[in-house]
Amino acid sequence: MEKKKKFILPENELPTKWYNIVADMPNKPMPMLHPGTREPIKAEDLYPLFAKGLADQEVNQTDAWIEIPEEVREKLKIYRPTPLVRAYGLEKALDTPAHIYFKNESVSPVGSHKLNSALAQAYFCKEAGVTNVTTETGAGQWGTAMAFASKAFGLELAVYMVKISYEQKPYRRSLMQTWGAQVVASPSMSTKAGRKIITENPNYQGSLGTAISEAIELAMSTPNCKYTLGSVLNHVSLHQTVIGLEAEKQMEMAGEYPDVVIGCFGGGSNFSGISFPFMRHNIKDGKKTRFVSAEPASCPKLTRGVFQYDFGDEAGYTPLIPMYTLGHNFAPAHIHAGGLRYHGAGTIVSQLMKDGMMEATDINQLDSFKAGVLFAQTEGIVPAPESAHAIAAAINEALIAKEEGTKRTILFNLSGHGLVDMTAYDQYLSGDLGNYSLTEEDIAKNIEKLEKII
Repeated sequence: MEKKKKFILPENELPTKWYNIVADMPNKPMPMLHPGTREPIKAEDLYPLFAKGLADQEVNQTDAWIEIPEEVREKLKIYRPTPLVRAYGLEKALDTPAHIYFKNESVSPVGSHKLNSALAQAYFCKEAGVTNVTTETGAGQWGTAMAFASKAFGLELAVYMVKISYEQKPYRRSLMQTWGAQVVASPSMSTKAGRKIITENPNYQGSLGTAISEAIELAMSTPNCKYTLGSVLNHVSLHQTVIGLEAEKQMEMAGEYPDVVIGCFGGGSNFSGISFPFMRHNIKDGKKTRFVSAEPASCPKLTRGVFQYDFGDEAGYTPLIPMYTLGHNFAPAHIHAGGLRYHGAGTIVSQLMKDGMMEATDINQLDSFKAGVLFAQTEGIVPAPESAHAIAAAINEALIAKEEGTKRTILFNLSGHGLVDMTAYDQYLSGDLGNYSLTEEDIAKNIEKLEKII
C-alpha cells in the first residue's frame, strides 16, 4: 500500500466555529483584574481597548462553540485548510519507530499561523466602526499578519516592533510596510512609556512587554482606535483553534490519533491552536494524549516561572493576568526566536499547566537551530526559529520512542517558515550563535518585585 505523506481537507471542511476550551475546563481560569480597582474584569471594562466582539469573547466561559463570521471564513479560505504532513524524511533520519506529523501553518500569505487571529481581530474592529489599530510584534510574524489583515479590512495600522528584532529582521519590517503599516522600533520616543524606558536605559533593546505598553498607549490616546494582540489573551487562543480542529479530521484521514501534541511557546497562541481541540477529548472522553509546550531556555516562564497575577506589559497598562510569569520587567536575552521572548503565559494555558493537563520543556537556542536544520534537510522546509523549538521537542519524543522501542504518534505545529530569518541561520551555520542561561538568582530577583496578589 502506497504511503501517503500529505493530508489535505477540501475547502468546505474549513471549521465554521471556534472551540472555546474554557467552557469545558474542570477548573476555570482565575479572572483578570482591573489594573486600577483590582476587581475582576468584565467585558465592558475592555471595550475602551478592544473591539466589543473581541472583549465579549475574552470573558466568555459558557459557550464551547463560537460562530466564525462568514467574512472571516472567506478570508481564511485564501490559505485554509492547511496541510497535515507525515514527516517520513525526519523519521528516517532519526531511525525512530515514532510516526511524526506536522500541521503546516507556514503556507499562509504571511508565512505563519498568526493570520488566523489577525483576520478575526481586523474584522471585529471594522465591524465596530474602528478606523485605526495598533499592535506590537516580537520577531515580526504577528506584525506582518496584522498588516495584511488590516489592509484586507481597510484599517490603518501602527506596529511597535521590539528594537532588537527591528534590527535583526529587516525584511519582516519591509513586509509590514509593503502591506501599508507604520512600523516603529520599540522602545521609542513617541510614547510616554517608551521615553521613560529610554531615559532609564538608553541602550535597552526592547521586549514584547515594552512594545505592548507603547501600542496600548497609542491606542488609548488616538480617536477611533483599538489595540490588537497576537497571543496570550483568551480570544486569540480561540481564533487559533482552527488549526487543531482541522488537524483532528486530518489525523482521522491518516488513520491515527496523537499520543503527544507539541507547540512552541511564547504566550500560547499556536500551542493553544493545535492543542485545545484535542485536549477536549482528554477532558470529555478520557483520552490520554500528552500536550507539550516547547519554550526557549532563555525565557522559561512555564518551566521556571511562578504562577502569579502580573501585568501583560512593562508599564502596567494591561489588566493583571493570572499567569506563569518571570515578571513583567523581565529583560529577555536577544535570541532569534523573537516571538517566544515574552515574560508570561496566557491565563488558560497557565490554569491548564497548574492543573497538570499539559507539560513544558525548555529548549536551548543551539538545539533549536540544530533541529531546524535537520528538518530543512529532511522535509525541505526551513522553519522559523520559533517553530524549531517544537521540532526539537518532537525529535526528543521520537528519540525516546526509539530508545524504548515503542511506537508513538507525534503531532507538532509548524507555526511558520524561516525564509525571512536567514540571517539567524547564517549566524548559526557560521558558529556565531550561543546559548543563554538564567540563574535561579536572576529569576528570583525579578519575581520578588511582583505585587503579591496570589
